[in-house]
Amino acid sequence: MNIEQARFNMIEQQIRPWDVLDPEVLELLHVVKRENFVPVAHKALAFADIEIPLPGGEAMLAPKIEARLLQDLGLKKHESVLEIGTGCGYLTALLAHKARHVTSVEIAPELKALADKNLADNGVTNATVELGNGAQGWTSGAPFDVIVVGGSLPVLPEALLQQLKVGGRLAVIIGQAPAMKAQLITRTGEAGYDTRTLFETNVKALELAVAPSTFQF
Repeated sequence: MNIEQARFNMIEQQIRPWDVLDPEVLELLHVVKRENFVPVAHKALAFADIEIPLPGGEAMLAPKIEARLLQDLGLKKHESVLEIGTGCGYLTALLAHKARHVTSVEIAPELKALADKNLADNGVTNATVELGNGAQGWTSGAPFDVIVVGGSLPVLPEALLQQLKVGGRLAVIIGQAPAMKAQLITRTGEAGYDTRTLFETNVKALELAVAPSTFQF
């Protein structure tokens, strides 16, 4: 496989058509080598328009979703980021290249170990992977400039909103299969939030995500 040709095709055929046109984001997709983060068994799928399987039944987000979230967050070099759901560490590495520091929370020890190794092997020094359940957010280091949720949430916990700085942004996929919406939520004041729907999708729920309450009659 010609890796550079495959990367070029991914960017031109999957990512640009998804309105990812920010030159810095497109350049970063060349810099951070996606194939270095994909489990060995699935290396051939590194640039495919699919969710690549990870240990423990988890999966990487499709490349176009990662790129779109990265672009729409508009990260700045001085900002602190909370990522919930590290997975293999690829999105973590993309975020780290754009921000001051990334705190990433991963619930599965096997994935934390994989992400730690991937980040170290690829020279990412401004990201810390914490073992724990981040489905309700993460108080250590809060409030954050940016929060990114790496899986879907049936409902949005209030705690996540509270862990955003004023002016901070939260990228999250909300809802239940088959209809979920990726949203960018900006905290405009102590009690004010602006919500923008980015696109519709369907991705696996975060482990231990809070389920919507069901009424029994």
